[in-house]
Amino acid sequence: MSYLPLSLRGPSLQHPSKMAANSSSTGNKSGNSGGGKQSGPSAEQVVATFQKMRQEQRTMASKAAEMEMEINEHSLVIDTLKDVDPSRKCFRLVGGVLVERTVKEVLPALESNKEQITKIVESINTQMQSKGRELTEYRERYNIRLVGEGEAEAQGQTAASSRDSEGSASKSGAGVLVS
Repeated sequence: MSYLPLSLRGPSLQHPSKMAANSSSTGNKSGNSGGGKQSGPSAEQVVATFQKMRQEQRTMASKAAEMEMEINEHSLVIDTLKDVDPSRKCFRLVGGVLVERTVKEVLPALESNKEQITKIVESINTQMQSKGRELTEYRERYNIRLVGEGEAEAQGQTAASSRDSEGSASKSGAGVLVS
């Protein structure tokens, strides 16, 4: 047992019955300050849900970008193979296995894959738009503000006012150099 005075002991060093008494008294204070209305989620839950929704949207965006790159690769190969003799040998990677085919067999499959990937990208973009609307509604419902959001608006207002003052200064002949 330590010989520290009680005032210097942290809450983890207190007797369990005292910790329970302290937590119950603070719990009552926070419960009464809410007015007995606990139907909504806590601030931590709101932030966690918002972060999860933003992460889902980022995941969709990265998947869409990845699929767009695949579409570009397919287009490049299709454009290259269009000018080649249809009976010429070509190799295609199928499930990690390199398979020998002819150009006339591979070209329609590539075009079909490109169309399917394009449809998937359109679907992902639609989902991203609906997730964006959902995020906006969630932000408005819980009044969520992102860090730096208010600062950017304030800087925009000060920049506009400084432009106005610069304009009036230049009209009067006294220019002000702002870096």
